[in-house]
Amino acid sequence: MTNVDQHAESTPAGNDGVAEVRVRRLREDDWQELRPIRLEALQEAPMAFGSTYAREVAFTEADWRGRLGRTSVMFLAYGADPNLPPIGMAGGYQPDWTPGAIELVGMWVRPSARGQHVADPLVEAVVGWAREVGAADVRLWLAEGNTSAQRLYSRLGFVETGERQPLPHDETRTEIGMIRPAAPNPSA
Repeated sequence: MTNVDQHAESTPAGNDGVAEVRVRRLREDDWQELRPIRLEALQEAPMAFGSTYAREVAFTEADWRGRLGRTSVMFLAYGADPNLPPIGMAGGYQPDWTPGAIELVGMWVRPSARGQHVADPLVEAVVGWAREVGAADVRLWLAEGNTSAQRLYSRLGFVETGERQPLPHDETRTEIGMIRPAAPNPSA
């Protein structure tokens, strides 16, 4: 269980394998905190993202700040030790082509923190932001064959839409669409 705040709150770790997690929403001035974890994620799991390390390593300060603007948001997850780097991230944005929906993007958990339910509060933070901005749904795309991510999203209330599209930086691979209402998850 985790609390999400604009700055950071935490919930103690339990005996059930769930890590203590603090989730913090980044602001434009926090762009330097986003850059290293995003670049690490792009290197560690390149097929999980619609972008590449080579593209984003060249981003300017303005590019990074743009990820933290009025129509987009990023959350970082931290473990029990506040002096250690973030253990995960997730973001959301309001796409022009899907009015009333938020896209969940940039989801990644450091390999050493996987299996400890770090992703759950990150997803819920994005869903909470979707409610704040009046979105009805939260949508996402994931690489076909990423069964662990698909199980996670299904457990958190997402269902497949039936939509398919090529992975943006590798058109030989396919992404599948999933959706969830922004209303609170009744199974949570």
